[in-house]
Amino acid sequence: MDRNNEDAGPATLLLVGSSGGHLAQLLALRPWFERWPRCWVTFDTPEAVSLLADEQVVAAHHPTTRNLPNLLRNTRLAWRVLRRRRIAAVVTTGAGVAVPFVVLARLRRIPTVYIEVYDRIDTPTLTARLCRPFLSVMLVQWDEQRRQYPEATVVGTLL
Repeated sequence: MDRNNEDAGPATLLLVGSSGGHLAQLLALRPWFERWPRCWVTFDTPEAVSLLADEQVVAAHHPTTRNLPNLLRNTRLAWRVLRRRRIAAVVTTGAGVAVPFVVLARLRRIPTVYIEVYDRIDTPTLTARLCRPFLSVMLVQWDEQRRQYPEATVVGTLL
């Protein structure tokens, strides 16, 4: 069985993030991602629908904070998305929706990239701590964040 389902079309960049600030930080990467076929995974909120009007979007289940049923729903969703599409890489800024996508992508040998959010400088986010063992690349926005993530690459602020 092919890990990326070659019959699913061209390789796609999967951008995963909660709505709000996480989505805004992913959208700041537009100059980089706009040349790639892509699909978004985020919440079906008015803001996300508006910002991603011309994009391919998969709606994730929310809320994700301390919500085991939605974690299980999003794990099933991640399994389906990663099985049915030919994913080149998963890129995320968190939050909870990212965990099942990162874990399952890594288990399928799909590269995973996590960008720590800009407003957590002194302490790591829970999502980063959960995803970290499954990451191909860890990126941070501040030099100070490298105290928590010495292996990370500083990319500068996105917003």
